[in-house]
Amino acid sequence: MEPVRIHIPNDLMEPAEMQVFSGEALLGEVQMNGDAYAFDEPCAWQVEMTNTGGALLVRGSATATGTCACARCLEDAHVQLAGDIEGYLIISPEGEDDDLEGDEFDMLPEDHVVDIAPFIVQGLMLDAPVQPLCKEDCKGLCPQCGSDLNEGACRCAPSDAFEDEANPFSVLKGMSFD
Repeated sequence: MEPVRIHIPNDLMEPAEMQVFSGEALLGEVQMNGDAYAFDEPCAWQVEMTNTGGALLVRGSATATGTCACARCLEDAHVQLAGDIEGYLIISPEGEDDDLEGDEFDMLPEDHVVDIAPFIVQGLMLDAPVQPLCKEDCKGLCPQCGSDLNEGACRCAPSDAFEDEANPFSVLKGMSFD
């Protein structure tokens, strides 16, 4: 992932000032929710930074198309992501950042150059599906032979899972649930 650097102008250091930034980010490959997403095309982003008096509020959006493995059949799944970007950058007067060093806040660097790529990835990650699918009705893989069931039925003999004595639910076969 390439950094997305923004130079914060001095005008934005005054309380209640606001400025909009936008551009494209080259994300490459990113881990999201346990899946590796490849972003071949740039991600479009836009953020509005507002000085809240002591911090810069960063709010915006990002859109991208990522490719990852389908959760059912392992083929490529192309996923449209549209994430909301939110975060704070603490503006620390000189010598006063010692109290905040151990906290979970991002500090505005002294050179006022901020990399917002982590904000973009975080916003997209929140929009990523838990189980990305190549198509909504993906049939997945046969649990016995591993054939892709989207390409047709496999040659495995159909089995009745309730007939198998090793299945702990086989005792339910003869029960009436009326």
